[in-house]
Amino acid sequence: MADLEFRTAIRDAIDEELTRDDTVVFFGEDVALPGGVFAVTPGLVEAHGGDRVFDTAISELALSSAAFGSAVCGLRPIIEIMFGDFMALAMDSLVNQSAKYWYMSNEQASVPIVVRTAVGGRGRFGAIHSQMPVGWFLGVPGLKIVAPATPADAKTLLQASVRDPNPVLFLEHKRLYSTKGPAPEAGDVAPLGIARTVRPGSDLTLVTAMLGVHDAVAAAETLDGHGVDVEIIDLRTLRPWDQATVLESVRRTHRLLVVEEGPETGGWAKEILATVTHAALDELDEAWYLTTADVPVPYSPVLEDAHFPTADAIVATVMQRLAVS
Repeated sequence: MADLEFRTAIRDAIDEELTRDDTVVFFGEDVALPGGVFAVTPGLVEAHGGDRVFDTAISELALSSAAFGSAVCGLRPIIEIMFGDFMALAMDSLVNQSAKYWYMSNEQASVPIVVRTAVGGRGRFGAIHSQMPVGWFLGVPGLKIVAPATPADAKTLLQASVRDPNPVLFLEHKRLYSTKGPAPEAGDVAPLGIARTVRPGSDLTLVTAMLGVHDAVAAAETLDGHGVDVEIIDLRTLRPWDQATVLESVRRTHRLLVVEEGPETGGWAKEILATVTHAALDELDEAWYLTTADVPVPYSPVLEDAHFPTADAIVATVMQRLAVS
C-alpha cells in the first residue's frame, strides 16, 4: 500500500464524511475555491457543491457562530480557522456556547462541531502565526482536543471527530502536512481519547504528541546507543487524555518525561505530570517535563530553532537527568 501524505489524509477524511452524511458541511476562509492556504482541501467544492463546501468572510467569530447555529439546527459543520493563533477570536461561540450547550440543555441537545486549525512553529512564521494554543482550551469542560501525529491518525481521528456528538478542536501541526506514512485500513475510525504506544521500552516513558512524536522517535534511536530504552506514547487526544495507558507504562519504567511544544505555564505537560505523580508517586524514580520557554515564538531562525524541544534537546535532557554518558 502506498504511503499517504498528511494533508491528503485530512482531505480524504473530509471528503468521505461529506459523502457518508448529508448533514456534514465544510466552510472557512479560502477552503473551497483556493483549496486552503496549506493546499489541504482542493477539489472538495467541485465534488460536493457550493452549498456544502464554501468560502467565508475573514471573521473567525462569524465562522464559529455560524457553526454553532447550524449545529443546533441539525447540521454537522466542519470549519477551518486558518491559524490556531486566531482561535482567540472564536472563543465566545466555542467556549461559552458550543462546549456548554449539551450540559445547559440537560443533555437533550448536542453540538457536533469540528474546528480544524493549523498550529505550531518551526516554519519561520513569527510570533503570531506559530503558537500552540492548547493551554487556552485545556480547562474547558465539554470540549475535546485532538492532536494527530501521523497521516493514518489524521484521517481516522478526524472522521471520529466529525461523528462525535459534541465540539472537537482538531489541531494540525503545519510541519506535518508534507509528511508521509502508511494509510489506515479502509473503514478504520480511531476512537478519541486512546493513546498509541509508538515504541516499547523499559527505562523511560516519554509522552508527547504531534510533531513531538517524530522528535521522540529520533531521540530514542540516539539514546539506544547510550543504553537507554525509551518507550514512546503518542497521546493523540489531549483532552481527554489516556491516563490508563500512561500510568501502565510508568509503573513498568518508573520514569516519566513529558515533551510538549508549548509554553511551560498552563500546558498539558504539567497536567500529565501532576496526574501521574498523584496516582503513582511511590512508583516513580524520575519525572520531569520539557517544554518551550514562556516567551513568544522567535522569528529569527537561530532563535526559533533553539526555542523548541527538538530531538537533540530530548537527548540532552534525558542524558543529564539520568546521568548517562
